[in-house]
Amino acid sequence: MNFSTLNELAALCEAKNMTIGQLMLEEQSRESGRTPEAEFATMAQYYEVMKEAVHKGLNEDTTSPSGLTGLDAQRVVNYGKQSEMNLGGAAGEVMAYALAVSEVNASMGRIVATPTAGSCGVIPGVFVSSQRRFSWTDEHMVYGLFAAGAIGYVIANNSFISGAEGGCQAEIGSAIGMAAGALVELRGGTAAQAVHAVGLALKNTLGLICDPVAGLVEVPCIVRNGFGAVTALAAADMALAGVRSVIPSDEVIQVMMEVGSSMPEKHRETAKGGLAQTPTGRKIMQEL
Repeated sequence: MNFSTLNELAALCEAKNMTIGQLMLEEQSRESGRTPEAEFATMAQYYEVMKEAVHKGLNEDTTSPSGLTGLDAQRVVNYGKQSEMNLGGAAGEVMAYALAVSEVNASMGRIVATPTAGSCGVIPGVFVSSQRRFSWTDEHMVYGLFAAGAIGYVIANNSFISGAEGGCQAEIGSAIGMAAGALVELRGGTAAQAVHAVGLALKNTLGLICDPVAGLVEVPCIVRNGFGAVTALAAADMALAGVRSVIPSDEVIQVMMEVGSSMPEKHRETAKGGLAQTPTGRKIMQEL
């Protein structure tokens, strides 16, 4: 890739008068040696899988093999039909869609890891609900996924994207940053605004530990996807309104690296600390 930081990514987009999505498609094609058309078709297939996961999570039984989780997305949808949600319609919907995909993952259904299976709900939740809301084309959404990919590439190469390495700040945080930046671009924002959205989003998850109960990617992972999707909407709105990440987003990524590196092992997906070691967490582990 011809960029290694978000600042370089935004500068390249400005110099070439391209969106992040367009630039990433060009860069990925050059790196892989495949045609842009072939790369685009592959990403379009991934988006179909995301849409299928949302649909399945909202309409089928997603009870996980452990019995710990499932059907919460449908509970949220039904609640929204019966009562005015505190979040309002759009945020409530993105939360339900993100829960749906995460529940499909926990029930062994097919998802796209964006960037990981544990954080697979955030980007589909934001993308599929926003497409329905704004009537965007699939082509528009696929370019948005390339934008999300470019942001994830920078985070992965300068910090972490997995909970085992850097805590949940890295896993859910990366997904939120990718979704927020991409949503800015989908809404017509500039590359610079998208980069600010990434920094704004990541700040809100710094220090978040990874503590899966019984070692399963279910509790609290699934609800964190729902919360994360709502945060992505908020970060995108702030950036589109002109709010800047005062600490440059590349520096926020470095802080994620610093915090993750100093995080004790028990708080990095080992189930040795946090919620996994509460009395209830230990009881669940013994009973499974």
